[in-house]
Amino acid sequence: MSFVKFLTSKVFFKQLALAVVAVVVLCFLMLKWLTITTNHGDFVVVPDLKGKSIETAKIELKDNDLTMKIQDSANFNPNYPKYSVIEQNPAAGAQVKENRKIYLILNPSDYRKVEVPDILKRTFRQAKPQLQALEFKVGKITYIDNIGKDVVLGMKHKGKTLKPGELLPLTSTIDLVLGNGKR
Repeated sequence: MSFVKFLTSKVFFKQLALAVVAVVVLCFLMLKWLTITTNHGDFVVVPDLKGKSIETAKIELKDNDLTMKIQDSANFNPNYPKYSVIEQNPAAGAQVKENRKIYLILNPSDYRKVEVPDILKRTFRQAKPQLQALEFKVGKITYIDNIGKDVVLGMKHKGKTLKPGELLPLTSTIDLVLGNGKR
């Protein structure tokens, strides 16, 4: 039998029809299996965890069949309690599958510590922007007799004398002792 006659025979069309039916049935079964195993259409709504403690967030996520993954602490935010959630991903209200990881960013216990710069023997005009760039606040300014007018002669924090290189939390207030230009 020639190849052309075989392509036009009843046997070939029967085999072709059986193959098409088998592929359609196999695809249908595969799609049904995927729908069942992936819980197609079943979602869990992510709760709003901002401002809540780690323990509360863990309980809420467990109740919703979600898992918690702590990413890292961010910069201290005084508007939230210590060790509370300040960011979450996916966001609150998002629809996700159960057992999905929810990534949390926590508020640290305090501002991070920064090294006090060496501003001694510099003018107040030079020292103030340097302190502000490091997010320190310039507090009370006192003057003592010294020939250098407005030259920084000392630094204090809460009454304690500071040396350059000491560590202080961000946004700390540093009091300055300046020269008044008199001998």
